[in-house]
Amino acid sequence: MNSYAVNNGHAFPLGASVTDNGVNFAVVSEDATKLMLCLFDEQDNEVERLPFVAKQRGIWHMEVLGLTENQRYGLRAKGPFEPNHQRLFNEYKLLIDPYAKALTSKLVWHADQAAINEQGEAHLVDSAYCVPKSIVKTVRPTPNRPKRTKVLPSQRVLYELHVKGFSQQLPIDDALKGTYLGVISEPGIAHLTELGITTIQLMPCFSFANERHLQELKLKNYWGYNPISFFAVETSYAQQDAIVEFQQMVDGLRNAGFEVILDVVYNHTAESELNQSSVCYRGLDNAHYYRHAEGEYLNYTGCGNCFDTYHPASIRLICDSMRYWVEVMGVDGFRFDLGVDLGRTEHQFTPRAPLLQAILQDPILSNTCLVMEPWDIGPDGYQVGQFPRGFLECNDQYRDTVRRFWRGDEGVTPIFATRLMGSRDYFHKGRRSALHSVNYITYHDGYTLNDLVSYHRRHNLANMENNRDGHGDNISQNFGHEGPTDNLEIQAQRLNQQLCFIATLLLSQGTPHLLGGDELSHSQQGNNNAYCQDNEITWLSWQQSEARKALQTTISSLMKIRKAYPILAEVYLEDDPLYQHVEPDHIEWLNQLSQPMSELDWAESERDYLALTLTSADLSNRLWLVFYRDDQLLHVPLPSNAGKIDVLYQTPGLHIEDKQLICDYRGVLLAKLT
Repeated sequence: MNSYAVNNGHAFPLGASVTDNGVNFAVVSEDATKLMLCLFDEQDNEVERLPFVAKQRGIWHMEVLGLTENQRYGLRAKGPFEPNHQRLFNEYKLLIDPYAKALTSKLVWHADQAAINEQGEAHLVDSAYCVPKSIVKTVRPTPNRPKRTKVLPSQRVLYELHVKGFSQQLPIDDALKGTYLGVISEPGIAHLTELGITTIQLMPCFSFANERHLQELKLKNYWGYNPISFFAVETSYAQQDAIVEFQQMVDGLRNAGFEVILDVVYNHTAESELNQSSVCYRGLDNAHYYRHAEGEYLNYTGCGNCFDTYHPASIRLICDSMRYWVEVMGVDGFRFDLGVDLGRTEHQFTPRAPLLQAILQDPILSNTCLVMEPWDIGPDGYQVGQFPRGFLECNDQYRDTVRRFWRGDEGVTPIFATRLMGSRDYFHKGRRSALHSVNYITYHDGYTLNDLVSYHRRHNLANMENNRDGHGDNISQNFGHEGPTDNLEIQAQRLNQQLCFIATLLLSQGTPHLLGGDELSHSQQGNNNAYCQDNEITWLSWQQSEARKALQTTISSLMKIRKAYPILAEVYLEDDPLYQHVEPDHIEWLNQLSQPMSELDWAESERDYLALTLTSADLSNRLWLVFYRDDQLLHVPLPSNAGKIDVLYQTPGLHIEDKQLICDYRGVLLAKLT
């Protein structure tokens, strides 16, 4: 006989909710014929199995009287075992509640978690011993939470930060290294504040697992793009209580004036291939949670499975998760990994996909900062510029063009000009502002800025895949030597190239994205896919150097300039219907004679000099922006009607002398003309 009295309870809210008399449980499992609630003691011994007593619209629910906060539990689902039809019900497999706010431990892959054996039959080994238990947890917002920092879109600059990588080698107490609280330590906050950036983009903090092949290689999933829960906080970054400490980190960043957005993975889970783990979604409702066709998974993510974001239960789960992280955990927005999957219906992408529309109509979620990675590896998986308004989009076209320009590739200058002005070939006039383009030179998945100018080829042997993983074409250059060098001339060239990259990024139309550590001249030793390197390859080094000083000074200086002159982020074009309600600004493209660019100038395949003037609608500001990518001496006359010239920023190779611009070697200059 059961030790606990139960009643029907309620279908909402989903998950485990403490009531006046016990705990209400509500779980989605449309095809299960029976769902069991398994209760565990503090030693993780299973002490009770209670069958759910009510089901409506695919939701099993009941209230268990007498249960309290912190009760450990799991689920078991009984139903058809039909792998060819994507049904893998197996009551021997303990399952995590998709809505659990906390887990007893980190998920570690084990062969006994599989629902199916090598012969294609049900795997009849109880997995409870190797699956984390869900914990009944009531999580509330922190009292007196700092208000959200209101960031003007034209001033937003994203800074991508890995919690452990950022704080592991900070000069702080050992107990804080690699933790949420380490991020908001005094040195951490001081560094971020000095840069002048507005928005912290945290790499994944959902509870995640190591992939099986990494575990076998004795490596770790360092980046965290392999979630098992969309609610539970990753515990490895916490000293004691991950929930409390994550909230404290967000509050600390808000107190310091930052907007905080979280990199989220809703496109796949750590359950991986069909024959691997069955620890949550697969065991509850595999046919509905994951995309499949003709008995096979549709692997649009490259990670073994693809979350079916077209199904109503998945849409509800993702939106509930997002609201939890905003309203309870305190974040101000999201960056979506492999976002095209979120915009797929049955198989095809559409900006009118139900999940995208659900997010944009939600009064809470639509008021946050939403950044989309606009691709996956499925059919028509490249959708840059195609997401609905409300989503910013990572623009890899900007990255590649800017890299090619500064490398000296032929025929790039006209495209470079397009990228500078907000990539209007992708973010079309009349439809979207240039600020929707998230411009970047480097991201976590690729070279650091230092490595971009130090390596010609990837060096990923530490990943133990024979250097086959990671991008093969990085559009990089090493200035004559592969890797670190004592040659002072090469060091100077590399630093100057990094300054040119940063200046280009922060003086382009759109929303800039900086990779955390680039300002420190951080190197990953040429590894452009360091997802499995939890060591000094990825941990930021905080040693002082001339390169670090120059890079940090450039970023902080340009951030002040960008805020002082909004036209640098968003110019109101006369021929753009989006801005028909305001007075237009004016731009003019100039050649090396400071004359308007002709068709012949634009057609010159090896054009190394490009400049433009930006004049605000009220004529209060006229800015002269110059890009020169050659290393030959060039003298350029000042633009007509220049009058007085006030240099706002210049890289070492450019300077004004005797009423002309002297270009000793490649560089960037920004001046105010009066």
